Amino acid sequence: MNIAVLTSSRADYGIYLPLLRKLQEDPEIRLSIIAFGTHTSSFHGHTIDVIRKDGFQVSHELNTLVNDDSPSGIAMSYAKTAESFASFWAKNTAYDWIICLGDRFEMSAAVQASIPFQYKIAHLYAGDTTLGAIDNIYRHQLTLASKLHFVSIPEYQLRVTELIGKSGTSSVIGSLSLLNLKELDPESPEEFFSKWGISLHRKFILVTVHPETVNFQLNEVYAGITESALRQCLSGFDLVITMPNADTNGEIYRTCFQRLKKEAPEKVHLIENFGTKSYFTAMKHAALLVGNSSSGIYEAASFGKMVLNIGDRQKGRIAPQNVKHVRFNEQEIVDAVLQNENLTFDGDNPFSVENGVELIIERLKNYQ
Repeated sequence: MNIAVLTSSRADYGIYLPLLRKLQEDPEIRLSIIAFGTHTSSFHGHTIDVIRKDGFQVSHELNTLVNDDSPSGIAMSYAKTAESFASFWAKNTAYDWIICLGDRFEMSAAVQASIPFQYKIAHLYAGDTTLGAIDNIYRHQLTLASKLHFVSIPEYQLRVTELIGKSGTSSVIGSLSLLNLKELDPESPEEFFSKWGISLHRKFILVTVHPETVNFQLNEVYAGITESALRQCLSGFDLVITMPNADTNGEIYRTCFQRLKKEAPEKVHLIENFGTKSYFTAMKHAALLVGNSSSGIYEAASFGKMVLNIGDRQKGRIAPQNVKHVRFNEQEIVDAVLQNENLTFDGDNPFSVENGVELIIERLKNYQ
């Protein structure tokens, strides 16, 4: 069976990782990894190198982004991605399944270009809702284009049924990224410091803030509020900031974070791409997580960490009890940090499912 996996960023690759390992090991499957989007961008860390370093062969590499994060730039990147994949699908017709994940505009463009070729698509993480991100639209486009759907929790199966008009296409797989915890031993503080120059013995906040892509015109205000709130936190914490991905107005946040770095170079650390092992190591040692990344929703509970989810980007997602929602308000963010910095979470993570990878492969093989 020929299976193609579409990966457009560091984020989806980290989630795919346990599945990619099983697909590569399976003698009945020929795996093709198709890397595009920010993977091929030096500006975003050229993360295609990480895929190869992890022992995978990248079957195809497509350059699909334009260097512009304005609304028109994102639209042009979407068009470039669709055009690139229109040519690619015409020349590569032997796939039994194409696996896509999530909600990125690049992923949507790649899949939409495949529709005239009538490929069978399997969509990982269908059914979620993120009201503060235009990704919500892209995710549902992917769901509508797909034959099989894999959701993180049972509640999202109903949404898939509502979208496509029939039941029986979806399976619950939890968060695949959590399976990495069993296979990847965290780095020691010494190893982590040698790689990143960041001391895990110092008290730090792990920060990931992406633009809000629905009300994108407010990002300049939101970025300023984030910068001011984090500046206040510098008196009690170091800041380990993973940089925004290729979304509308992402450069505004980058500029704010770079300004903080310039003001406090010993206390502010800017990271383009940690990789899965280092990211989980940082999460394990962080005082808490601050931002609006889905990793705070899906993964942090398994580390016993409190999460401050800022704004509406993740609004609509079901979240564990360790996630506290705050507005883009400077004092509200600072107060929430101080209220939660010494707390731990000992509840269950609803996204933890043991056999998610095996279920995906079984359904792909037995689909009729």
